[in-house]
Amino acid sequence: MAFDFKKEYKEFYLPQSKPQIVTVPPMNYIAVRGQGDPNEEGGAYKAAIGVLYAVAYTIKMSKMGSHAMDGYFDFVVPPLEGFWWQDDVAGVDYGDKAAFHWISVIRMPDFVTKADFDWAVAEATRKKKLNCSAAEYLTIDEGECVQIMHLGPFDEEPATVAVMDAFLAESGYENDFSANRRHHEIYLSDARKVPPEKWKTVIRHPVKKAE
Repeated sequence: MAFDFKKEYKEFYLPQSKPQIVTVPPMNYIAVRGQGDPNEEGGAYKAAIGVLYAVAYTIKMSKMGSHAMDGYFDFVVPPLEGFWWQDDVAGVDYGDKAAFHWISVIRMPDFVTKADFDWAVAEATRKKKLNCSAAEYLTIDEGECVQIMHLGPFDEEPATVAVMDAFLAESGYENDFSANRRHHEIYLSDARKVPPEKWKTVIRHPVKKAE
């Protein structure tokens, strides 16, 4: 049976609908950076997602070809994730999507080395006739965070974030956004198949003890 990160690491992918503090270890990702409104038809965000999945599935299906990865095991491709920010804004301003900067990512198993990643980018570019050069191998160490499961459309996230902020104030923590610590979302629903009111999104913010 293929290894499923969501099932094996429920503490990171299936949080409760109330805030909790969690320490997130370093993880390796396929990543594509960009900026602009993620809802723009034919825009950079949708192109980035195409690149991420092309490389991710090339790595998953490498078992069918001649490129052997040490320690390979079959796995379910993890969910799409995103780190979001805007210049001079703490957290995010949901009303100004055009100002978004983002790093879209898909987690990779630890057996995937930089050399394996480079092979997959070249292989996906060749086989799928898709320029995957924007993809990068990125390790992110989030550390201590607060997270919650948000149910519903993305535009309703501010109410959920307010619940997170109230929890932090009551628990002696505060948000710790910086150039290396961002608003983080993990998308557990297929927006093409699930109505917006049923979308499940993990929201995660970096935190520190309040001073």
